[in-house]
Amino acid sequence: MNLRWLEELCALPGISGRENAARDWLIAHLPERVGWHVDPLGSLIVNKECPKVMLCAHMDEVGMIVTHVTQEGLLHYAHVGGVERAATLGRQVFVGAGRLPGVVGLAPVHLLEGDEKTRYPKQEALYIDIGAENREEALRHVRLGDGVTFAPGFTRFGDGFIKAKALDDRLGCLILLELLHAHPEMCAVFSAREETGGAAGAAAFALEPEAAIVVETTTAADLPGIDGAQRVCALGGGAVVPFMDRGTMYPFDLYELAMETAKRHGVPAQTKTMVAGATDARGIHTARGGVPTLGLATPCRNLHSPCLVVKESDADAVYALAELMWEELSNRD
Repeated sequence: MNLRWLEELCALPGISGRENAARDWLIAHLPERVGWHVDPLGSLIVNKECPKVMLCAHMDEVGMIVTHVTQEGLLHYAHVGGVERAATLGRQVFVGAGRLPGVVGLAPVHLLEGDEKTRYPKQEALYIDIGAENREEALRHVRLGDGVTFAPGFTRFGDGFIKAKALDDRLGCLILLELLHAHPEMCAVFSAREETGGAAGAAAFALEPEAAIVVETTTAADLPGIDGAQRVCALGGGAVVPFMDRGTMYPFDLYELAMETAKRHGVPAQTKTMVAGATDARGIHTARGGVPTLGLATPCRNLHSPCLVVKESDADAVYALAELMWEELSNRD
């Protein structure tokens, strides 16, 4: 895995519908002589002429959007995608196209009363501080509707662990990009807007593939005090092959084929022990007359936060299994 590319990809801003920077970077790093175009919803489609099997990973990340500026020059915001409030407190962020630095703040502890000291603050109590003296100064730098992303912080640590923002799903994008360099004939979709409903279904409708593989990250809860099914999946356990999530019932024959293929080729693989989350598969598998769709994911701790954590060996397993399944499905009669 090209970790320099991964660091560059994760550092780029790109909430849903504002994926321009990530898309431009991917276009600049595509293999030479591949065909590509950007569809009306912003997805980058590579090799639309050969879509027997379509691979997909989404470019957007969770974040925030500015909704109001107070008289004191503080920014109120709404979440873009499923951001956990607790994960934002005290975090450094960047606002707008100019990447204006700011910090997510809240009321000081000595002003809190009763259970306010022990429960998460309400959304309306949170704000972004950009260092403005008042509303007028803030509005010279910020507009309502400006996107907000978490500050980059790519770090390698421990035994092959990686921490960064936007690994969901820039890691999937990197896996697809590296697969394209190995197989320039592959049909790949780098989709837009997944965190807010998804645009991959529109791409699948246009391409009419016979099958699809969605390359994602997925929740791992392999943490102290969490046992059994609630752990969902584990870092170090290899590629995750779900049989169902909240958006898709995956074809069981594809699920079994993926697990058998992984075992046959010695690729570490696991499944999810809870039905949770949803991916671009929900839009892809119902496009046109229906598209049999397989999900493959890298287990990830702290999903939808500024500090996602994955393990390199799991990403390598997803790459290997995605390549094997692309070959299997491409050769099907």
